[in-house]
Amino acid sequence: MNREDIEFQGEGDATLRGWFYPAKNTSAPAPVVVLAHGLSCVKEMHLDDYAAVFAEAGLNALVYDHQNFGDSDGAPRQEVDPVLQYRDFRNAITYATTRPDVDASKVGIWGSSFSGGHVLMVASIDKRVKAVVSQVPFISGSRILSRLIRPDSVAHTRAALGGDRLHRFTGGEPTRLPVVTPDPTAQAVMPATEAYEWFSKTSADRAPNWKNEMTVRSMELVGEYEPGSYISRIAPTPLLLIVAADDVVAPFEHALDAYEEAREPKQIKVIQGGHFDAYSGPGFDECSTAARDHFVKYLRA
Repeated sequence: MNREDIEFQGEGDATLRGWFYPAKNTSAPAPVVVLAHGLSCVKEMHLDDYAAVFAEAGLNALVYDHQNFGDSDGAPRQEVDPVLQYRDFRNAITYATTRPDVDASKVGIWGSSFSGGHVLMVASIDKRVKAVVSQVPFISGSRILSRLIRPDSVAHTRAALGGDRLHRFTGGEPTRLPVVTPDPTAQAVMPATEAYEWFSKTSADRAPNWKNEMTVRSMELVGEYEPGSYISRIAPTPLLLIVAADDVVAPFEHALDAYEEAREPKQIKVIQGGHFDAYSGPGFDECSTAARDHFVKYLRA
């Protein structure tokens, strides 16, 4: 599909880069959906597939890499700062609304996994957003870390974070750890076997610029992030929450708890399978169709 390489100003001095997919079968300014990916991911990891589905439905689609990742600028490299990321989501919206081919009154946002949390934040505070889809979302940093870190390892983890903070304060390079590992008992951001299999295959097949590392400080920042606490403020913006029944990366029950706090208009869709089934195969077809229909209903009507 035809697409345009784009760049725009993110927070600070960082230039963010991505793609713009023009809406098909329209000559007038069309609605736009802004998309960004999850923890450590780059846009080549199937975001182009989602953008193409939206463009075919007459929606412009804007995809970009987060600061410090992929083709976007930013330092330290491979560092996840959730505040910068959700603010950059708003910068991406601003850039999109300056384009002559975009109807600035009809903006949708789509996020998956970690950015599934970002869109909950953004939709709650930025009322330029007229429709939001949050897919297999990250809901709570504290609840995620309580699952990832065994109780007998909490003191060690806190000491490691404190040591890294001191090391960086005195001029040292950021300490990094792998995002995934073939050994589920080894230290990694996502120790689940399904995460290792998905990242390994997807990076080899279509995203060679993905790197299997994140700064240790990223974990501290992620642990402070609670986007689910904003979900009740999204209304009256229409929300679609897509969750996977066997998700162990962004736990299913966290999303269900958050959905109970959301106000109408809201809709939830449950797909079978795990966290990464939303990116290819039948899971992708099901999720992309649901998201497309949501955006068409609320942005093109």
